[in-house]
Amino acid sequence: MEEGLGTSEQLPEDEGGDNEVDSEEAFDITCNGIESDGHQVLNVEANELEATTGQILEFESDEAEKNCEHVLDFESSDPRDNSHQLLEFHSNGLGGGDTTIIDDHTGSSPGKSYPPPVVGMEFESYEDAYNYYNCYAKELGFAIRVKSSWTKRNSKEKRGAVLCCNCEGFKTMKEANSRRKETRTGCLAMIRLRLVEPSRWRVDEVKLEHNHLFDPERVQNSKSHKKMDAGVKRKLEPAVDVEVRTIKLYRTPAVENLGYGSSDERAFSGQIDGSARLKLKEGDTQVIYNFFCRMQLMRPNFFYIMDLNDEGYLKNVFWIDSRSRGAYAYFGDVVVVDTTCLSKKYDIPLLAFFGLNHHKQTLLLGCGLLADESFETYVWLLRAWLSCMSGRPPQSIITDRCMALQNAISEVFPRAQHRLNLSIILGSIFNTVGQVGESEVFREVLYNTVYNSLKVDEFEVAWEEMIHQFGFRGYGWLQSLYEDRERWAPIYMKDTFFAGISIDQPGEFMSPFFDGYVHKQTNLKEFFDIYDFVLQKMHQKEVLCDFESREFSPVLRTRCNYELQLSKLYTKEIFLKFQDEMALMSNCSGIAQIHANGPIITYIVKERGAQGDTGDARDFEVTYDKMGVEVRCICSCFNFKGYLCRHALSVLNYNSIEEIPNHYILTRWRKDFKRLYAPELGSSNIDISNPVQRFDHLHKRAMQVVDEGMTSQDHYMVAWQAFKESLNKVRLAADKHVS
Repeated sequence: MEEGLGTSEQLPEDEGGDNEVDSEEAFDITCNGIESDGHQVLNVEANELEATTGQILEFESDEAEKNCEHVLDFESSDPRDNSHQLLEFHSNGLGGGDTTIIDDHTGSSPGKSYPPPVVGMEFESYEDAYNYYNCYAKELGFAIRVKSSWTKRNSKEKRGAVLCCNCEGFKTMKEANSRRKETRTGCLAMIRLRLVEPSRWRVDEVKLEHNHLFDPERVQNSKSHKKMDAGVKRKLEPAVDVEVRTIKLYRTPAVENLGYGSSDERAFSGQIDGSARLKLKEGDTQVIYNFFCRMQLMRPNFFYIMDLNDEGYLKNVFWIDSRSRGAYAYFGDVVVVDTTCLSKKYDIPLLAFFGLNHHKQTLLLGCGLLADESFETYVWLLRAWLSCMSGRPPQSIITDRCMALQNAISEVFPRAQHRLNLSIILGSIFNTVGQVGESEVFREVLYNTVYNSLKVDEFEVAWEEMIHQFGFRGYGWLQSLYEDRERWAPIYMKDTFFAGISIDQPGEFMSPFFDGYVHKQTNLKEFFDIYDFVLQKMHQKEVLCDFESREFSPVLRTRCNYELQLSKLYTKEIFLKFQDEMALMSNCSGIAQIHANGPIITYIVKERGAQGDTGDARDFEVTYDKMGVEVRCICSCFNFKGYLCRHALSVLNYNSIEEIPNHYILTRWRKDFKRLYAPELGSSNIDISNPVQRFDHLHKRAMQVVDEGMTSQDHYMVAWQAFKESLNKVRLAADKHVS
């Protein structure tokens, strides 16, 4: 990737031009190495691509050996000079393009005072933003103008603007006939500004590439630079030090300090600690560097971001590989943030994102190393992760009870359903109540309260009875937990899908992703040594389960057609769980209609106890819509686990529905669905001049051939022959190009 080149060549479908789309940013992120002398610093390049749909991060790199030479150049010996270099981006890719070395003063080329614009920069006013871009342009050697701006309806208050290079566009026919020298070249360099608060302007879009040479002397006389008098410039410079060099792409001001004050609650800090740094032991810097170099060579599109503190030291790291990004497209509905290593003070401050695949196996969706557990740090991490996932947040997210993390999720994922990890909550209760927690009687009462309450009133009454029965009235922590019950008790989350994570059955606990591999004394080198082994093992386990599911021919336990229908569709693991529901339909002895409102009918399904005892029978309310063939049970099994319960199945069967409707057979559980773990990138928005986009697109298409080719020997031979023919054609085209 080089600055100063012409505009990118696009596919015919991708002729976007200057369409003003507020939410369609693409970041071009270049990877480089880490110095091994303890100053963990790398360079950053953030260019805007011509992507027309979705937020897409594009990753580039050179070969690892070449990247080792590129480091951030700190010329000053005064650490204060480095205090505003806060955010670094790194990723591998394919191209062998040059990488710009950036110094700490400018973020661009040595000797400059103004860093290049980056999406997320913020200013106190439109004038500050304009003056900053004007100063940056003047030093680089081009002039600017206002391409467009917009105001509030029925108001003159400015809401946004596009500032562009004055070489943007071309002359009109009338202007072309004048004798004035042609200065416009169709340059696309620009920034888009948007008012986000009454006194806060944010950079929403950036294009850095120019298609012309710079002429610093000529532009001194341009209209935009003449407007910049000495007073404005003097006023601007301090603001640049604070607002511009502090790149706010992943920075958010601290919020009011809120917290429970409970004993197990990890402290929430509303203060931004600019000096916080990752706690590294001797040699850890080289370990991190070696790990990233190795992963770049082994895993296409391996991506990482580094966050530096005010003194230029490494603060936080986030990384993710292409397979995880691709898997998120299929299993990103529910995401768990695993902070086990942070909460239990492990030697490595590791955080992992994971979900569940179609076999209910854990699936890694990214990792981070954090300097602290502040609100600011979590916001940085979540935004970095969200950017890697094309800006698509999860439907539901599960965390522990850390208040800083909870507040960060509210900030970054305001629409996601946030739930506390029920496994951790129950484990904390057992630990807090001491010896009582070891009692089978107490466990039975607690599980019955949490899992078997069908209505909110039932849960609240049962909780109060449990507190009274075991003498927990003075336990302040239990009271605070009860006050937060809507975030962890299943009864309050019946309308939210959780894919069966941590809510299935009493006594089942969700293990950390690296459980059994990472321990309290595990150091960074040991972790990175086993990291790829763990991922490979998980992948092999998934492939084996895929094969077993395809070959699986279960012994049916009922004569109901529903069981036969889903035995052909569900993976083995999910079908066996569904089969248990089918078998328990025999306990649903009575179905009675209690209410009807047009096509919507409400039934009561009476279920006998586990031993078939009618004395333990319970009533379950099930609503059925004849028009849409929709069924909903008060137990909310479908939302919690992703398949229908025995009560809903009984009502469908009662209404002579021969097959389960397709909208109740989730794609995420199907064994016949082809999954390609590559980031989603349609052919209509490929920039063929970008080597990483070319790789993503070709890799995904090739994986389709691989997936089909492995199904049989005949398919394999056809796929292999196609690969050989394609390779020969590509080499022939390359030879013609050389000649």
